[in-house]
Parts: sequence; C-alpha cells; structure tokens
Amino acid sequence: MSAHELLTRLVEAHGYAAVFVGTVLEGETIMVIAGFLSQRGYLDLRLVVALGALGSLCGDQFWYLLGRSFGERILARRPGWRPAVARARGLLESRGWLVILGFRFLYGIRTVTPFVIGMTRVPVRRFLPLDALGAVAWTALVAGLGHGLGPLLARALGRFGPHEHLVVLGIALVGLLVWAWLLLRRRRAAAELEKQEARGAELNADR
Repeated sequence: MSAHELLTRLVEAHGYAAVFVGTVLEGETIMVIAGFLSQRGYLDLRLVVALGALGSLCGDQFWYLLGRSFGERILARRPGWRPAVARARGLLESRGWLVILGFRFLYGIRTVTPFVIGMTRVPVRRFLPLDALGAVAWTALVAGLGHGLGPLLARALGRFGPHEHLVVLGIALVGLLVWAWLLLRRRRAAAELEKQEARGAELNADR
C-alpha cells in the first residue's frame, strides 16, 4: 500500500470523526489540521466546518446544562475553577451577548464560559442561537486558516517529491499528538490548582 493510499484510508475512516470529537473537547489544533487536509484534497472543507461547528456546539451545550443544573455543587468540589469562573462572570456581566457570541476566542476560559452562562440562568432561547452563530464563525475561521496555509506548505512539501504523502501524514500525526498533549496539560494544570486550593482551605481551617 502506498503512502497516499494509507493516508487517504486513515482520513476517510477517522478524519471527520476526529474533527467532531476534537471540537467537542476544545480543538483549535484539530481544526487547523483539518483545514490543511481539506486544501490537500483529503477532506471536504464544508463538511469540516459543519462537523466542527456541530461538535463545538454540542460541547458548549453540555457545559451550559451542567452549569445550569449543578453549577454551585460542582464549584464546591472544584475550587480550582473559581478564578476562571470569576473572570468569565465579570466579562459576561460587562459585555453580555458579545461574550456569548465570541467566548471561543478567549483563551483560558473557553470551556468554563458556557458553564458560567448556565449558572447565570441565561435562557436557552437566547444562548443557543448566539452560540450556534459563534460556533460557525470560529470553525470557519480556524479551518480557513489551515486551508489558507495549504499552498505555502504545498510548496515546501513539493521538495519531498514522491514522499510528500508521508510528510503530510507525519504533520497530521504530530498535530494530533500536540493536541492531546495540550489537552492533558490543561487537565493536569487544573487538577494541580484544585489541590493547591484545597490545601489552602485546609490551612485556613486549621487556623
């Protein structure tokens, strides 16, 4: 099997699923890679944007409903979330619908913002359409960035001649590893912050 056939089969089997799952879990890296692969002809850009927006929207609705139903109880168990929650709440109070529309572009509070929106009891009829519009805009922009970089990368890849497809496969795999590493790093940082907050609370209680 040639490198081109291998890459094509991998993308056909898992590419669109990776786009959806990646955006549910917060996937800028996934969207850039998908945009690049669409420029190289392995994925359909329209489907990438549609699935990316749907995945992002599904993830947001999950966090929104979680905040709406169990917000205070979850915060009691996750004190490390409080700084990000406070920041998102402050932005929401000062900017309102603009934050709902564009929170995906705010690094560090993207996941927690729909959670806070749910806690503040913003009605679904207001949150859902603004969130859907923001999801489409974010997905199109990030995937478009990867797609736009395609010609530049294509020139560099042309130097590899018949090995171009192996290089493309390598870029995709490295991108997936970077995405997984960043995701794990964020989870570990959040867990460490929670431990520090818990230790601080114990020290204050002892005093």
